[in-house]
Amino acid sequence: MEARLNIMTSPAAAKAMKHIIAAHKALADSTLPTATRELVMLRASQINGCAGCIDMHTKEAAAAGETAVRLNLVAAWREATVFTDAERAALELAEQGTRIADAAGGVPDEVWANAAKHYDEDQLAALVAQIAIINAFNRGNVITQQPAGDYQVGQLH
Repeated sequence: MEARLNIMTSPAAAKAMKHIIAAHKALADSTLPTATRELVMLRASQINGCAGCIDMHTKEAAAAGETAVRLNLVAAWREATVFTDAERAALELAEQGTRIADAAGGVPDEVWANAAKHYDEDQLAALVAQIAIINAFNRGNVITQQPAGDYQVGQLH
């Protein structure tokens, strides 16, 4: 499979992407746990069908110590017993934020309240930013049909 477009060869798009990449990197300094960030990015990428991001975040999470069991169960996290209540709240917020067009009222108050029980305001802000950023990456990759499978850990971090 070959991508439709190399977005980084367009001066305008490359400039915009560099800002999105910088925003993503800035979140690594937040107090939101790395495992939570990776699980959220993986789940949003699964929903959006972004093979490139699924490849990347599965490999990055595994390299950071995430177990194969947890990575394999992200897609069915509601029925899995391997996630903490906080991670479950983050995954729910990620799903609702990713599927925002499916709900006329956006993210339900109860989903937000559940996340707010587990994360402080700074962590919630980082979580919201992470969900928005991964959705931006997903959409760019899916639109341009970026191939997956060759990602190497640390390649883009």
